[in-house]
Amino acid sequence: MGLITGILTLPIAPVRGVVWVAEKLNDAAERELHDPGVLRAQLALLNREFEDGDITLEEFEREEERLLDRLYATRVAPAPHDRRGHAHG
Repeated sequence: MGLITGILTLPIAPVRGVVWVAEKLNDAAERELHDPGVLRAQLALLNREFEDGDITLEEFEREEERLLDRLYATRVAPAPHDRRGHAHG
């Protein structure tokens, strides 16, 4: 980036910073959403909530199905791709 370009784009630098942070947060959320370890921990917590009587059988079954679907999807789907079309490593 040249000096002139740097000076002219200086007012939008904070916007670029916010966009960068938002992209990093989105990447982290995507990884957690598809992390089998996180999904198993959520299933364990769900079981504990049901056993403790904190949720109904209907709530348990609905959430368990959703979590198991996501866990299954992590096993059969290819790795998520980034914006450049390469698999995360």
